[in-house]
Amino acid sequence: MIIQLPRPVAAYLAAEKAKNAELVALCFHNDAVVRDEGKEHRGVMAIEAWYRDANAQYRFVVEPLDASIDGQTVVVRTHVTGDFPGGEADLRCTFEVIQDRIRSLEIAP
Repeated sequence: MIIQLPRPVAAYLAAEKAKNAELVALCFHNDAVVRDEGKEHRGVMAIEAWYRDANAQYRFVVEPLDASIDGQTVVVRTHVTGDFPGGEADLRCTFEVIQDRIRSLEIAP
């Protein structure tokens, strides 16, 4: 991926690649929200738990394909493989970045 991503999104992707739930959580505002699989995870502790639990359950690998930036919104298209039905999926991760932290993340097909 060639596009220059905002620092918190780049840090999130690096922490995700390292499978480090603590570093993933540090990318978010204290009151941030993650929406994934029809559920909301609000706050840094809940986001850390969400990431740790999802990775333990699905043992997934995320490959960023491309990204676009529109103001505070960053959309990263990803290819994900793991231990879930079908074994692979293309997902859209929509980040809202405010004051050098992620305010929200929505993961959707």
